[in-house]
Amino acid sequence: MVFTPDVSDALGSAAELANSATEPDGLATLADLHEFFDRWEYTGARPRTRADLDAVRGIRSRLRELLRADRDTAVVLVNAVLAEQQAVPQLVRHDRLDWHVHAIADDRPLHERVLVETAMALIDLIRADEMERLGVCAASDCDDVVVDFSRNRSRKFCSTTCGNREAQAAYRARQA
Repeated sequence: MVFTPDVSDALGSAAELANSATEPDGLATLADLHEFFDRWEYTGARPRTRADLDAVRGIRSRLRELLRADRDTAVVLVNAVLAEQQAVPQLVRHDRLDWHVHAIADDRPLHERVLVETAMALIDLIRADEMERLGVCAASDCDDVVVDFSRNRSRKFCSTTCGNREAQAAYRARQA
């Protein structure tokens, strides 16, 4: 399956947020949130206060639940997010993206936009029966979320760091 840019971005940013809750906390300051906002090229209202940061930090466990759910559970969770946020899908075009779907206004708080965009991206995975694109890092000491955008569904690790650590451990085990 080829992911559209909005789906890739929504899933990638959701995974980053979900994974930022592990130690050390990857979203500790408002500056961290601004870097996240800029890196993922969010549109709309920029988070400005500690309350904005706390609200985004507050959805990380919910994002993890969404991204680690099986297909049937994901349907229930996605529908709950869309109903709570009173999502109204609309076609929009902006920046580098051609026509795509937004289901929440740009002036809503970032944490609400992240939840809705994640839910909308999951709709594509659910409908295409591609939920196996979401998983848990294969590293023995990591349980972060992995979003596999590869053509052959071969991504096992959440980061290069985890992949390298496991390869190094395997090498040492072979040498022993």
